[in-house]
Amino acid sequence: MSRTSSLVLPLARWTLVMLAIALAGYWTWRQPWMQASAEAWRLARLPAPTALPVPVEGVRARHIADTWGGARSGGRKHQGVDIFAKRGTPVHSATHGVVIGVKDYGLGGKQVWVIGPGGERHYYAHLDDFAPGIARFDRVQPGTLLGHVGDTGNARGTPPHLHYGIYAMSGAYNPWPLLQAGDRTGSAVRPVRR
Repeated sequence: MSRTSSLVLPLARWTLVMLAIALAGYWTWRQPWMQASAEAWRLARLPAPTALPVPVEGVRARHIADTWGGARSGGRKHQGVDIFAKRGTPVHSATHGVVIGVKDYGLGGKQVWVIGPGGERHYYAHLDDFAPGIARFDRVQPGTLLGHVGDTGNARGTPPHLHYGIYAMSGAYNPWPLLQAGDRTGSAVRPVRR
């Protein structure tokens, strides 16, 4: 075997290996979870909102009671705001974000989690049902339909409402002032077609 032919075989193998690595990288990058991760990273670097629209269609912030910190069963404190509305009223995302959870269990019942600006997690709970096709890793914008007002989870038998919570890196904080600020600035959730 000549010196040239002995170099060609390893070079061809090396080329095939590099091509396989490139294709695997391209395939990985095209996966929904990878695109969602990149978007979540971008959103985490943005500032957290200082005003938000009410995520329940047709409800104004001035009609929402500040239920933050209210006593709950088992010695818990309420870590969100209850937004009462007729069963089936559309619930929309209040922010740009990435859906990180669509679940049906526990205290929240049917719930959607969205990670938004500032890396904050927005929690939409007690939904009657989910928006058709809503799934983990979906990218959403303010107004994207997430579900409809209900009474699932530990809210069974109570008047239909959305439990809306916001969780920063330091934990839950009261979303009520942000909804009030959104009402003062005239921001309203505008439904978005998917």
